Amino acid sequence: MESQDKIKLGLAILLVVAGVVGFYLLAADQVVLRVVVFVISLLAAAAVISQSMLGKNFVSYAQESIAEARKVVWPQRKEATQLTMLVFAFVFVLALFMWLVDSSLSWLFYDVLLRRG
Repeated sequence: MESQDKIKLGLAILLVVAGVVGFYLLAADQVVLRVVVFVISLLAAAAVISQSMLGKNFVSYAQESIAEARKVVWPQRKEATQLTMLVFAFVFVLALFMWLVDSSLSWLFYDVLLRRG
C-alpha cells in the first residue's frame, strides 16, 4: 500500500471518529442534527477512501459482483418450494437418526454397562 493510500485511509478513519464525537457532543434533543453530522462524516470518509487504490479496487469488485448477480438464473417458485421441502425432510430424518443414536448410546452406557437403569 502506498503512503498516499495510508494517509487517505487514516484521514477517512479520522473523519468517522470526528462524526462519532460530533454525534455525542451535540445535545441529545437535537437528534436530526446529530444524525446529519454522523452521515456527513461517513459520506466524507467514503469520498476520501474512494480516491485511494483500496477504494477503487472495492468499487471495481462491487461492479463486477453486480454484473455476476445479474447473470444468475433463479429457480422458479415450484422448484424452490420442492427444494425447501426436500431440505426440511432431510433435516427431519437426520434429527430422527441423531435422536435414535443418542438414545441407543444412553441406554447402552447407563442401563447395560453401568447398570444405573
